[in-house]
Amino acid sequence: MSSISPLRLTEPVTRQRARRAIIFDPLLLIAAVGLVGCSLMVLRDMRVSYPGYVSKQALYAGVGIVACMLVSRFDYSRLREYRYAAYGLLVLLNLIVYAMPAIQNAHRWIPFPLFNFQSSEFGKLLLILSLAAVMVERSRRPQSGWRTTFRMLAMALVPALLVIGQPDLGTGLVYVTVGVGILFFGGIGWKQLAGIGGLAVFAAVMVIAVGPAVGVNVLHGYQKQRLTTFINPPKVCGQNDSTCYQLQQGLIAIGAGQKTGQGIKGASQIQGLFVPVADADFVFAALGDFYGFAGAALVLSLYALLIWRAIRIMTMAKNLYGTLLAGGILSMLMFQVFVNVGMTIGIMPVTGVPLPLMSYGGSSVLVTFLAIGLLQSVYIQARLASGAKARVLLV
Repeated sequence: MSSISPLRLTEPVTRQRARRAIIFDPLLLIAAVGLVGCSLMVLRDMRVSYPGYVSKQALYAGVGIVACMLVSRFDYSRLREYRYAAYGLLVLLNLIVYAMPAIQNAHRWIPFPLFNFQSSEFGKLLLILSLAAVMVERSRRPQSGWRTTFRMLAMALVPALLVIGQPDLGTGLVYVTVGVGILFFGGIGWKQLAGIGGLAVFAAVMVIAVGPAVGVNVLHGYQKQRLTTFINPPKVCGQNDSTCYQLQQGLIAIGAGQKTGQGIKGASQIQGLFVPVADADFVFAALGDFYGFAGAALVLSLYALLIWRAIRIMTMAKNLYGTLLAGGILSMLMFQVFVNVGMTIGIMPVTGVPLPLMSYGGSSVLVTFLAIGLLQSVYIQARLASGAKARVLLV
């Protein structure tokens, strides 16, 4: 008996490790890799205008995929213990950039020898990790609905204001969206949601209308121009209205692509550099010009697959923390896709939000893959937990 008992103890552990090594969500990974592939194709077609971008984006994606697989091997539940450390690091990183040299008149990046690190992008993940943990902690306290709502909003607004001041309005709005999304998936009441909506409308009116009228300008001139152009678009763009020009040229590029696109030689809007920032903010316009409706439909289908898998993982998480982690990542991805595609086709204001895994940029690609790695971790832990419960029931 003594010679058999060690085998009974080690065999379940060995089987669990083997299962953990092969379990992952293949559809989630397919969607992410497919989007990166589409990004590389678009950047390849723009190689004359943006030389070297394809190889750099491929390098960022390769490092991101490796990081994604490494993160997926860890139990995400352990991160709850570091919620306040994550939040402190989030605030610290977004303060450090103010001491860094300005790049393109903005303090958003921390320069390194090989690339510039955008701290606000990494801050998205830190905010999700910290807010999800705080929400779990607060959910265990009865009668704390409004206090929890105000505390979560305050925790989201502090780094959001720091980011908006860099200036980066788009990422600041992502922070706020993540906070509201975690509150929603955490089960706050409709009264609190209505209160958040009322606060949002009040803040928008104060910032856009009341503030400038009394001499208080929260937003920069170009940010106000983007909002006013969206609210009241002119029929003809002036020479000094860069936002209107960018939007107009993006719409022309998408329309010119028609059903299957104009190809490398025919995409005159992109190859002629008529669309500013076609590699990043307006990459969807470049996609439409090169590959038309077919290419845009393919990319949007991959995003639909990515979002569907995130929703599925959120519903199957083994605990509330996993649900809120997945919900925060889902909120981040959905907001960025909707705002980026929306501003390209004129239904949202231009805010500079990158299109996940499509826009060129190392920080954005790496952070998105880290987020997908966390989703995979939630999926793996859920599968392992359900398998353990099934074995217990069989015993």
